[in-house]
Amino acid sequence: MKPIALDSTDARYPRRLSERLGDDAPAQLSALGNLDLLRSPKTGLFCSARCPGSAILATYDRAAQWREDRRCIISGFHSPVEKECLRILLRGSAPIIMCPGRAIEAMRIPAECRTAFDSGRVLFLSPFTKQPTRVTKESASRRNEVVAALADEAHIAHVAPGGKTSAIVRMLNDWKVAIL
Repeated sequence: MKPIALDSTDARYPRRLSERLGDDAPAQLSALGNLDLLRSPKTGLFCSARCPGSAILATYDRAAQWREDRRCIISGFHSPVEKECLRILLRGSAPIIMCPGRAIEAMRIPAECRTAFDSGRVLFLSPFTKQPTRVTKESASRRNEVVAALADEAHIAHVAPGGKTSAIVRMLNDWKVAIL
């Protein structure tokens, strides 16, 4: 499957990116899947790679509730906690927007996402076109900025002291996005 390119003049391009990121908004997005999910109210999910057990369990419970409520979740689904939340969400019928920290041009739909993708519940969305082909610290940071900019509200499972997630929390606060 070939991703759809959405440039900033495309009516389907999320205006919120320009509103929140200004000149730093991606000029183009690559999308694969159900673009209608972009119009859903979205909860951004963020978690530092290292996370205490109490925060992990609370976040898994929250993901199960989102699944039951059919809440649209947007995330990079990259940290261990985010990955497990994805598995929880895929067992239900909640819409999911997955934002890999890399280009999706040559990406294969992961087997665990195929059924949900085929039923229109999953959208892959990337601020990268051809490069990078692998996630880097810089691309993960950029991806998280885009996820935050698209979110109507955010769940921060854990912020490691001095970690990259703290910068996302500052952005969300600046944009007055509710943090759950």
